[in-house]
Amino acid sequence: MTDNLRGALWMILAMLGFGIEDAFFKAATGTGGITAGMATLQFGLFAMLIYAGYARARNVPLWTRDYLRGPLLIRTGFEITGRLFFALSLAYTPLSTTSAILQAAPLFVMLGAALVLQEKIGPRRWAAMAVGFVGVLLIVRPTPAAFQPNAILALLGMIGFAGRDLMTRVAPPRVHTVQMGVLGFAVVTVAGGIILAFEPGAPTLPTTAAAALVTGTALSGVLGYTAMTLAMRTGEVGVVAPFRYSRLIVALVLAYLLFDERPDALTLTGAALIVAAGTYSLIRDNRRRAAKP
Repeated sequence: MTDNLRGALWMILAMLGFGIEDAFFKAATGTGGITAGMATLQFGLFAMLIYAGYARARNVPLWTRDYLRGPLLIRTGFEITGRLFFALSLAYTPLSTTSAILQAAPLFVMLGAALVLQEKIGPRRWAAMAVGFVGVLLIVRPTPAAFQPNAILALLGMIGFAGRDLMTRVAPPRVHTVQMGVLGFAVVTVAGGIILAFEPGAPTLPTTAAAALVTGTALSGVLGYTAMTLAMRTGEVGVVAPFRYSRLIVALVLAYLLFDERPDALTLTGAALIVAAGTYSLIRDNRRRAAKP
């Protein structure tokens, strides 16, 4: 099994975890009755404590000076942006719409991998990326009549996540994956505090049902975050990144089953193009490697 194949499998597992996380969060801030700020704050705090406990069990230090240096410092800024705006988007827009807009992130990651990390992306993978982008446009349909103002929240979150993924790739190898998780969920906690500070009214404790949903958010988020970090540090970004598209499939299924959202034919066609583009990218890379003497 090549590094790229391992990275792709880790990415698929990460997207399954994140898709479930999004559904839990959407339910918590909808029928659960908890605000987006309080849900994000508690989600981040709970997940951070899980990672911190795991770090102590593995004798991994919770703190490293690298948190305040170069790539990790930039990564933190991108992640705060991504987490803050994506949480707001999940709370105030349909799950299927939010997840569809997020699918533009791999396009930015692949472009960044080529321009910043100087990874080679052949013309066929560029073509596959273009097909995936067409699929996203079929879902989002960014026309004046169809575009929703709240979609700007998802766009800002997407940009934040794309930058975070690139900075994860260039993070110092000496920074343990568990330390990356502790830092990541500390950032989620900070983002929740920022949202909470701007929400009207006094903060209130969640109900038992809301607390259970936030707990599910944290557990699935830990799974997704760990798998994504391993994915971005295993294979080439240009190969692994397209498999973030699998999150869209998870989101569409959960939106249909749990939130009574009904994707139309264009949405389903766009999803098929996105998945096909990501799959082709991996197949093409494996063939290229096999052809080398």
